[in-house]
Amino acid sequence: MSIMQVDVVSNEESIYSGEASFAVVPTLNGELGIYPRHEPIMSLVRPGVLRLQVPEQEEEVLVAVSGGILEVQPHKIMILADVAVRSAELDQARAEEARKAAEAGVKQAKDDESMAKAQAALAIALAELKALNYLRIKHKR
Repeated sequence: MSIMQVDVVSNEESIYSGEASFAVVPTLNGELGIYPRHEPIMSLVRPGVLRLQVPEQEEEVLVAVSGGILEVQPHKIMILADVAVRSAELDQARAEEARKAAEAGVKQAKDDESMAKAQAALAIALAELKALNYLRIKHKR
């Protein structure tokens, strides 16, 4: 089995560093599936769910990302995420509250800086909700 190194780093910490046999990354042009030995590319990451298939692990590793930059090399993927949260740390009620608070912040923004902060908070809340929705659908099967 061919593997690649995957590093997911947020502004605050390293979220994931390990091997994967396949990755699905939400990009501005849609979801991008990446196997080892992929051609080098760079892309912007959109809010959504990063999915990693890890060798000898049945469950996928899921990371909610709010955006960022993806760099792919033949044996390495680097994702520099604005904000990223592993699926084990996700909470539906907290994500819903964060979404509501961020939407209110967008409506109440009085300048560019407060608008940017509210939009960033909304992006991560939506990414978390997408990850939770993916988990719910996957486990219904």
